[in-house]
Amino acid sequence: MPKQVITASTAPIVGTTPGGSASPLAQAIRFGNMLMVSGQGGVDPVTDTILSTDIVVQTRQALDNLMCVLAAAGASARHIVNLRVTLRDIADFPRFDAVFLEFFKGETVTRTCFGAIPNRRGVNVQIDCVAMFDP
Repeated sequence: MPKQVITASTAPIVGTTPGGSASPLAQAIRFGNMLMVSGQGGVDPVTDTILSTDIVVQTRQALDNLMCVLAAAGASARHIVNLRVTLRDIADFPRFDAVFLEFFKGETVTRTCFGAIPNRRGVNVQIDCVAMFDP
């Protein structure tokens, strides 16, 4: 069974390389009934710029970007089984969590959240996920 690369035109392209060469990164890959979505940040998909330094704004945009990639794969929030969240500043957790809880109201997921430095300067939150389709 080959893996299927998923690309959403409504979400930012992931991975940048020096000199603009092609990146080996995909927004998502589906393999069988599993979907792995690359980390999404608070980046505007049209301008490829960071909308704001505010964690609330970035969290909403990161989740919107994540949902766009899921939709391109034929999935939604109900398919998510696990999310991993990276916060540049762990002190932002309460404000991040308020947006997260509002966004996922009515859904049940697992989540790991930790403090680290996302790979793009200015990105204060990065969220990736694993989603499952019915077998």
